[in-house]
Amino acid sequence: MHLYDYAKSLVLEAGNHLRQWMTETLDIETKSNPNDLVTNVDKAVEQFLVDQITSTYPQHQIIGEEGHGHDVTALEGVTWVIDPIDGTLNFVHQSANFAISVGVFKDGKPYAGFVYDVMADTLYHAKAGFGAYKNEQLLEPIEDTNLAQSIVGMNANWLAGKKISPVLTPIIQDSRSARAYGSAALEIVHVATGQLAAYITPRLQPWDFAGGMIILNEVGGIATNFIGKPLEITHPDSVIVANKAVHETILNDYMMPNYDFLAPWHKNYKQ
Repeated sequence: MHLYDYAKSLVLEAGNHLRQWMTETLDIETKSNPNDLVTNVDKAVEQFLVDQITSTYPQHQIIGEEGHGHDVTALEGVTWVIDPIDGTLNFVHQSANFAISVGVFKDGKPYAGFVYDVMADTLYHAKAGFGAYKNEQLLEPIEDTNLAQSIVGMNANWLAGKKISPVLTPIIQDSRSARAYGSAALEIVHVATGQLAAYITPRLQPWDFAGGMIILNEVGGIATNFIGKPLEITHPDSVIVANKAVHETILNDYMMPNYDFLAPWHKNYKQ
């Protein structure tokens, strides 16, 4: 089976398992803080994906949220970047609005991206250079908008007394409105489908953006960090994903005037 078709079927199969496992008792643990949750289902889904990939493609590398491949720095060959449940808080509290996110890279370059909205049974997927799809529907290129008439995705926690809030608050004030969905992968595909004009976050792990970024690229969206650098899958970063016009506005009018503040912030991400 072709690698793209294999990855697509694997993500769907993982979603089927996830729906079954979520009916069982959840074991919930905290990670970096009380709101950073992981469940036995997160771990089971990741282990399922890892076992299937390694048995089929033992030479492939895997970077997974729940502990696999965090020391990967060289990207020769094929690398899978997987988040078994992006939006674990939503999974625990809502039993909805979460996704399986998978990005596949060849020699560090995007090959295929998958974001599976499990409870909606909606798979967003793309092979680099061949367009992006919502299930079997080809996605149209996203249209440019202006910020004043745009909805922006941003977690309100970043605006509440955070050091970065003076940079971010004016963007929200100058937009039409803001939304927070609680799953970075879903918010990125909402940009790819035009439901959001942009999604902005000061810190995001590679497994959160890897799959969605590839889908976004295929519809003409732009993904960079706050100082305009490309996103890399070997370290966390700040993220702006947007249609081209709104991305240019956010970067040039709000981020670059704060470059002296933001540049040292970003150096810390690679340590």
